Amino acid sequence: MTEMSIQLIKEKLEEVTSNEDDFLSTLRRDKRKGVQKLVHTWEKNYEKKAQLKDQFFNMREYEEKYWKEGYQFIGGIDEVGRGPLAGPVVTSCVVLSKDFYLPGLTDSKKLSKLKRDEFYDFILANAVDVGIGMATAEEIDFHNIYQATKLAMKRAVEQIHVPVDYLLLDAMELPLNVPQTSLIKGDAKSISIAASSVIAKVTRDRYMEKMGETYPQYGFHNHMGYGTKEHIDAMAVHGITKEHRQSFAPVKEYCGLLNT
Repeated sequence: MTEMSIQLIKEKLEEVTSNEDDFLSTLRRDKRKGVQKLVHTWEKNYEKKAQLKDQFFNMREYEEKYWKEGYQFIGGIDEVGRGPLAGPVVTSCVVLSKDFYLPGLTDSKKLSKLKRDEFYDFILANAVDVGIGMATAEEIDFHNIYQATKLAMKRAVEQIHVPVDYLLLDAMELPLNVPQTSLIKGDAKSISIAASSVIAKVTRDRYMEKMGETYPQYGFHNHMGYGTKEHIDAMAVHGITKEHRQSFAPVKEYCGLLNT
């Protein structure tokens, strides 16, 4: 074993999946510092993967409960964009199968942009179904943000092609004839809600990035429509767009400077 090069050991370690692997046990007896460093790195990665696996299955608690009760298509629902001064509120409904597995899935706000984009693609490719609903700035002004969010959520559910028989929501309730459970901080407690959080977040961010191309003077790609100093300063100079929520302060102050 001492004849094996560090590079070859590194390559073979990539194939090891068990902490009890014979090859790994042999390496633990190797006195070379380079080998021990590789073993330490492998063990850290193994521990992290184990933690993410445990987290994932802990977040299946509610899905497991309702699957056992006989529900088949459980839709997790979340929203993004209730607080910004501009852009739509975006919601998603995601239905996952019992064999769906994505360790590391959690509240989208806790994920990097790179990881959100990666998870977004994985969820779209592997979920039973995904629905997306939006409510525009105009609808938010007309209904108020709370009711507009409900409207967007109903639209997301309507996009699902399988017969959703249970809903898990993040601190909301919908006037739908479907059994449902509202969870405080649900995107950290339910894999379905976490998945919908990722879909909604990436969808809205991409929408706002396109808005940034249409209205480059506002810097939407930087703040996604939230009330940053950059955004408020831009409204003071350029007025507002049709994407701004006129019922929100401080947008009201600039309603007389409406752009097209």
